[in-house]
Amino acid sequence: MAEPHDTKRPTGSVNRETSDLASRIAAAQRSREGAEVGGAAARDMTALSRAIRLGSEFIAAILVGTGLGYLIDSLVGTRPWAMLVLLLLGFAAGIVNVTRAVAEMNNAAPVPARSELAPDDEDENDDK
Repeated sequence: MAEPHDTKRPTGSVNRETSDLASRIAAAQRSREGAEVGGAAARDMTALSRAIRLGSEFIAAILVGTGLGYLIDSLVGTRPWAMLVLLLLGFAAGIVNVTRAVAEMNNAAPVPARSELAPDDEDENDDK
């Protein structure tokens, strides 16, 4: 037969066990929230936020390259050659930045279920 639930325990041991359990749960929740901050942000991005991020990274690289080229041209007096060269380098850097950001977003995205990857056998038979 099972023990009754009203078994007498010393009051101090119950409080100690409860507070220990509560502190362990709180620590686990804090560590889980801390671990999800970086990954969840990339996973939960909407299409608009992805487009804004990629566009701003691309435009920023071009603007930085053009601005540096303009400053070099102003100081050295080689208008417009330094600006044109650094504009092209900024364009290339923008493409590299966008490629890296897309790869990061793809790595953070959850893997789709098998059913989302390929059509079922029944779907293939219907097409014939």
